[in-house]
Amino acid sequence: MSTIEQAAERREDPGYTVGLDIGGTKILGALLDTSGAVVATTRLATELGPDGVVRSAARAVRELADPATVGGVGLGIPGIIDVAAGTVRHAVNLGIADELPLADRLSAALDGVPVVVENDLNVAAVGAAHVLEREAMSDDAAREHEDLAFLALGTGVASGLVMDGRLRRGVTGAAGEIGHVPIDPAGPECPCGQRGCIETFVSGTALAQAWPARHGKPAPVELFEAAASGDAEALRVRARFADAVAAAVRLLVLTVDVHYVVLGGGVAQLGEPLLDVVREALREQAKVSGFLASLELPGRVRLAPSDIPVAAVGAAVLGRRDEEAEAGGAASSSDTASSSGRTASSETDMRADDRGGALTWRS
Repeated sequence: MSTIEQAAERREDPGYTVGLDIGGTKILGALLDTSGAVVATTRLATELGPDGVVRSAARAVRELADPATVGGVGLGIPGIIDVAAGTVRHAVNLGIADELPLADRLSAALDGVPVVVENDLNVAAVGAAHVLEREAMSDDAAREHEDLAFLALGTGVASGLVMDGRLRRGVTGAAGEIGHVPIDPAGPECPCGQRGCIETFVSGTALAQAWPARHGKPAPVELFEAAASGDAEALRVRARFADAVAAAVRLLVLTVDVHYVVLGGGVAQLGEPLLDVVREALREQAKVSGFLASLELPGRVRLAPSDIPVAAVGAAVLGRRDEEAEAGGAASSSDTASSSGRTASSETDMRADDRGGALTWRS
């Protein structure tokens, strides 16, 4: 029996939520039950263009559940998002240029199921908070995970912020865009027009330039393998990379003092070896500063779970929020769309209600 077939036995009542992480090549989906547990996942290819995105998103939802059993759907998608209107535009990797009323169109394709559209990085932060909170061994530890930054190390670099249980977007939606904070004025030129931005040292693109793949594996994997074998140049490149990731962690803690910084994105698939070198870089940096040492930064860095699609989970959590709103909760924000590609509304509140941990999100 497949995972989806097993999960189907638990779907006798409406109230399940689906989350989708929509990327340029694939859609990852997760089905959450009313307690917030992941009961099924799926993965399928993304069809490009407005019609293709709607069609493949609807197919992903139907692979996870009968829409009649679903109380809400959340989407995480790149591009310029208007959360209140449920629209996306300039999602170039998806073939979307003009404004697409994605929430309305997908809802229509799913027989009226409410749909929430959110920036892909924001849903990853929400998903990381949700998953790590559920893994916590005590109520106090669970509350700590309501306060984190999700540092995405992918083609680019940025972070999503969940602070005191609130998703923080910022006034223009640019909260967490630390990839374009310069850390070396003499460093490489960044596409944003500045020099020495964090992204020029930390992203997968930067690593591929610094250590081109030679053996058919991803550049970060080959770099870490060469460093582990003692290659002097690989050790130098890896150290520079680790220092830059540590700088991003330090920046996030010094600016918003989150309890945890969670490393995610494609580069984070390196796993424990990545965590080890970043923590070591933080220890070395703290040796010259009693102030940094007092912040205990190495212990505040975590890895995103590798066996759970956290962005899809976060999207489902936001889909649950929409379900609660439809049932009489707070209305959606009516702020205007962000020009930065993130979102318009500055904050969304996450709290558990009294029904076995089912998530309630309030604007």
